[in-house]
Amino acid sequence: MEKRLHLHVLMVLLVILAWPSSIFVAGGLCRDSCGDIPVRYPLGIDDGCGSPYYRNMLTCADNTTLRLRTPSGTYPVSGTDYADAHLVVTDPSMWTCKRPFTSIHAAPFSLDTSTRFSLSPRNDHLFFNCDEDRVIVEPRPAVCERDPERCDSACDSAGYLCRNLPGCRGALEENNMTCCVYRPRAAESLRVMLRHCEAYTSVYWRAVGDKFPPYDTVPDYGVRVDFEIPVTTRCLKCQDQRRGANGTCGFDPVTRDFICICDDGRNSTTDCADGRVSGHRASAGVVAGTVVFSISAAIGIGGLVWYIRKMKSSKLVTCGVQSNENRFF
Repeated sequence: MEKRLHLHVLMVLLVILAWPSSIFVAGGLCRDSCGDIPVRYPLGIDDGCGSPYYRNMLTCADNTTLRLRTPSGTYPVSGTDYADAHLVVTDPSMWTCKRPFTSIHAAPFSLDTSTRFSLSPRNDHLFFNCDEDRVIVEPRPAVCERDPERCDSACDSAGYLCRNLPGCRGALEENNMTCCVYRPRAAESLRVMLRHCEAYTSVYWRAVGDKFPPYDTVPDYGVRVDFEIPVTTRCLKCQDQRRGANGTCGFDPVTRDFICICDDGRNSTTDCADGRVSGHRASAGVVAGTVVFSISAAIGIGGLVWYIRKMKSSKLVTCGVQSNENRFF
């Protein structure tokens, strides 16, 4: 009778270990937006959603503010575009003419070059009040427009953006500021520049409708960050609405293997069409909670071992000999 009781306790503990993964860890399907900004493959804000290439690089603060993590800090994302794969980041340390000019010596925005994110060539960096004894400030020769590789890294004091700062053309003259446009080849050169300049800002060229070049883009404040969209047969099959699949491409946080996350909470290694699922029934939150479950399981197993040892240490031993009848295992 007592042996059966012990086995019953063991089974209850094992059930408790498995229970949190489906109740306390599950957080629903992959969120497809943060505030009013859409979040779609390959990006994701929930672990196990999107492509593993972008894992843990985006966060959603208070479910309202999308942020990008980089080596230089965490920055708010003001927009995403999946047709022309890029997102626009706002660096709070950048100066814009919408506020009074102040000297800000902060690390400029930079990216980890080992990721699938990259700084877009559509970005221009403007530096203000540079020390001309340390920085080469001079008009950029016209030949640079035709053959940029032949030009050095001088900061162009005659750049178009310095004469037409977005939203405030006369701000530089009003504040008695000098300006030059710089196109860095590496993030380190931005940091070096900022050591000898009082402030900087980043302007990207934003596409506007169906106008013909060069009128199809306008300058706007922000940093354009391009990203790659990995296209795989499994992901296309998972998302194929014509077949009734309508799944979300994701991955297993432990193995990084592809997983198709279905709308009804099922996980599949193939697709969600016609209810054919080769995986198990669970939400994206359950997939994302695999690591948490592993940790909780380890803690629970440790508690189980402690319980078994306690039971053995408090067990009455008949005649000083532990027999098969009174042994827990």
